[in-house]
Amino acid sequence: MPSATILIVEDEPAIADTLSYSLRSEGYAPQWVATGEAALAAIGPDTALVILDVGLPDLSGFEVCRRLRARPASPPVMFLTAHSEEIDRVLGFEIGADDYVLKPFSPREVVARVRVILRRNGGNGNGHTSTTAVPEKLVLDEPGARVCWCGTPLPLTRFEYLLLRHLMRQPGRVFSREQLLDAVWGNERDSTDRTVDTHIKTLRAKLRAAAPEADPILTHRGMGYSFDKSPA
Repeated sequence: MPSATILIVEDEPAIADTLSYSLRSEGYAPQWVATGEAALAAIGPDTALVILDVGLPDLSGFEVCRRLRARPASPPVMFLTAHSEEIDRVLGFEIGADDYVLKPFSPREVVARVRVILRRNGGNGNGHTSTTAVPEKLVLDEPGARVCWCGTPLPLTRFEYLLLRHLMRQPGRVFSREQLLDAVWGNERDSTDRTVDTHIKTLRAKLRAAAPEADPILTHRGMGYSFDKSPA
C-alpha cells in the first residue's frame, strides 16, 4: 500500500527537515515546499494532508487555506504558527483548518496528530470536500460557516458554530468540557466549564426548533459531550 503523501509548507529548512525525518520514520512520504504559491501548485489528488506554516514569505497560510478550500476537493490542513492569540486560532478553524500546532512543537506530537487526522478522514485524507454531511440530516458548509439541520439553516453564533463543527468532525467521540474549551474558545479569559454547558443548551434549543424529534448532541455524565452518528 503506497505511503500517504504529506506536503510540508514551511520556509524554515531546519523545521521542514525535522518534520520530514519524523514523518518518514513513521512510514509517510513527506514533500517540502517553501512558499504558498508552490504549495497550491503542488497539492494534488495524491496529497493526503498539508502541514501549513502561517507565516510564509509570499502568501499567508490562511490565504493558502482559503484558496485550497475553494477547490471542489482538498486535503486536510494542519497549521503551524508562532502566534498563540485566540483570534488566530479561531480564524484558522473558521477557514477550514483541521488542526493547529503552536511553535515550538514536538515533532512526535505533530506526527501523532497527523495520524489522527488521516484516520478521521478514512485513512489517506483525500477527498476532503467543501461540504460535509454527518449524518445526512445535518449538513456542514465550512466555507460558508453555515449548518443546516433537517433542511433548515441554523442561526448560530460564532462559538455555537465552532462548537457544533468540532463535535461533528468526530461523531461518536466524547469530548470533555476542557477539550472543548481549548478547541473552541482557546485563551478566552472568561471561558469556563459553564460556558460550554450554556452553548450546548442554546445549540440544542436551535436544533429542536428545526426538528423537535431528534437531538444529535449527547451528554455523558461526568465526561462531556458527543455528536450522535444516527439521531432518532
